[in-house]
Amino acid sequence: MANTIRRNLALKEYDIKENPNGKQTVFSIRFIKKNGETVFLPRAVACGLPYSLKENRLRGVVPVDEGLNLTGHVYPVNIDAIVQWNNQIVTL
Repeated sequence: MANTIRRNLALKEYDIKENPNGKQTVFSIRFIKKNGETVFLPRAVACGLPYSLKENRLRGVVPVDEGLNLTGHVYPVNIDAIVQWNNQIVTL
């Protein structure tokens, strides 16, 4: 059986924006977009969105390379659509 993580714990990890060295925290995430497409980002960091995160149940993620350089656009991710976090299956 694959490792699992509860969604609230994954969101707590998401909220840790940087490590003790001052570098952004990198994670991997798999989520489902509104149109049903599955997106996997093997290296991503947290970012802001131009609207209320809590009211809309959204979090912002952006893909990065090994040097933390942006490699794509910002994805608004609904917390209910997160299916995998750091190679762990997300459960309620």
